[in-house]
Amino acid sequence: MPWLIVGLGNPGPRYKRNRHNAGFLVMDLLADRYGIEINSKRSYALIGNGNVKDSTTEPSRLVLAKPRTYMNASGNAVVPLAQGNRVHKSHIVIIYDELDLPVGKLRIRARGSAGGHNGMKSVIDRMGTDDIARIRVGIGRPAGFEGAVSRVLADFTPEEETVIRPALERAADAVEWIVTNGVESAMNEFNAS
Repeated sequence: MPWLIVGLGNPGPRYKRNRHNAGFLVMDLLADRYGIEINSKRSYALIGNGNVKDSTTEPSRLVLAKPRTYMNASGNAVVPLAQGNRVHKSHIVIIYDELDLPVGKLRIRARGSAGGHNGMKSVIDRMGTDDIARIRVGIGRPAGFEGAVSRVLADFTPEEETVIRPALERAADAVEWIVTNGVESAMNEFNAS
């Protein structure tokens, strides 16, 4: 069974380096690692197909996806992609930004609520279950008078870039770990640091 890996974000060049597009940035890293081009238009998303393999397992097919919907309607892309690729919910991983984690901190969960993230809420609502693995990439809460919307729609600062780049790489590593070893194992490996 293939794995559907979905990075959440907003489409278009205006949002490319926004904190809210952490999921898209992880998709770009995975695409580079595996020589996958994310450029086919399917079910409200750009997708690319490829394989991930480690030395001990058979290759696993990946479908990497970036929804072309805006963040709040992400579920409109995920459901048809899962159905069209015959992917069971146990083989879906969603990657997105998280205000409630410090910049660069990762958290993997096998299931649970959206925790206030509208993109994940849309996925849960459309899927009809919260039993979906996710990797949350910390972007930190706004300081002072900065609002949450301003925070997520702004680009990472140069100081944050030095922290977020390794975190995005670790999120890509976590995807590989989930695909080859399972989400529970990934939680043990990545949530401790």
